[in-house]
Amino acid sequence: MSARKAAMIFYRFCWLAFVALLVADLVADRLVPYGLVLVPAAAAILIGLLVGRRRADLAADRPAVEVGPPVTGRWTALNSPADKVPSHGTHGYGQTYAIDIVAEPEEGSRPPFRWLWPVARPNRDFPAFGAPLLAVADATVVHASDGRRDHLSRNSGPALAYLMLVEASLRDMAGARWIVGNHLVLDLGDGTYAAYAHLRRGSLQVRAGDTVRAGQLLAHCGNSGNSTEPHVHFQLMDHPDLDVARGIPFTWRGIGVPANGEVFAAGETVGDGW
Repeated sequence: MSARKAAMIFYRFCWLAFVALLVADLVADRLVPYGLVLVPAAAAILIGLLVGRRRADLAADRPAVEVGPPVTGRWTALNSPADKVPSHGTHGYGQTYAIDIVAEPEEGSRPPFRWLWPVARPNRDFPAFGAPLLAVADATVVHASDGRRDHLSRNSGPALAYLMLVEASLRDMAGARWIVGNHLVLDLGDGTYAAYAHLRRGSLQVRAGDTVRAGQLLAHCGNSGNSTEPHVHFQLMDHPDLDVARGIPFTWRGIGVPANGEVFAAGETVGDGW
């Protein structure tokens, strides 16, 4: 086991210990000294900072790898590394240069964020749900999972607060696979791996060990894991294990790296409205 893997396991153990001690203190008053409750939380925060800084140093100055786009049609970029690195506010799980994209085949076709109502929407309301995801290069499938459910959207004030304050923390303690939900990892060769997160349940067209060609259908976009709405989370990284991976910059052939809010069109549309 690598030092980075061990650090991430201990990181999650510390958060679980903090929650256990906090619950014990609430159930049985003064059973646990208050200062002791904070020790594992402080340790987890310190580990997260140290691991994140180490990954940032090692990921710096990596050349961008050119690959094809993972989708076709009209999309909008969110949380883009073109505007901020790390793009998702963390180097963890290989996300330093990750990008989120949402489908909007026609302007105004994607439901807007609402502060109060509706609290949640069904996935079918979002045009990204069910969109085909394509191999960005010739590759070998390293990991493929699609057994987790697609939950309702979190694109309202109350739902987003629940995601940020409760759901995301619990998923982080449970491990990387709970964060990314159904996901796929491809080995592109030369120490480069591509990850697709939040796949639709039951949509995988490939399995671990398969060889795929650039442009081949892999799965469909879903809303599993730590996701506010159906969207594609894409990243390149230097290891197939999300716990130890460091991010690698990418550029999509013919597109580049779209900035936050930038609308772009990828490839030729294929069946089912794409």
